[in-house]
Amino acid sequence: MQNNIRNTNLRFNLDKDQQRKAWEYLQTMDRQEFKSYSQVISLALVDYFDRYYRTQADPYLETREREELFVKQIIEAVENSLKQSLPLFLSGLTTGMVQREPQIRASFPAPETAQLDRDVDWDFLGE
Repeated sequence: MQNNIRNTNLRFNLDKDQQRKAWEYLQTMDRQEFKSYSQVISLALVDYFDRYYRTQADPYLETREREELFVKQIIEAVENSLKQSLPLFLSGLTTGMVQREPQIRASFPAPETAQLDRDVDWDFLGE
């Protein structure tokens, strides 16, 4: 079996902020999630260089990603707002429908009471 393992040494200068931060991440990483330094460093390098080469090929990638994130945040805010206010709004509508009387008379004017009295022949009552 051929040996497909390559060794390299890493050196972190803790006086430099970025290197100190990388070292701290390695020291505090979740050992259940990341089994070894090799695993986490290979994940980080692949992610970094994949993104680097995509950005080189598409200089507007980062701008579009930020715009998409912004649009997603707006959509989530609207959805949350609707989740909170829509039930109250709908219950108000249904309550309003139950309490209202039909508005059929609104389209037809009510007859004048005085006019009705004049049209009745009151002679049948006898005097």
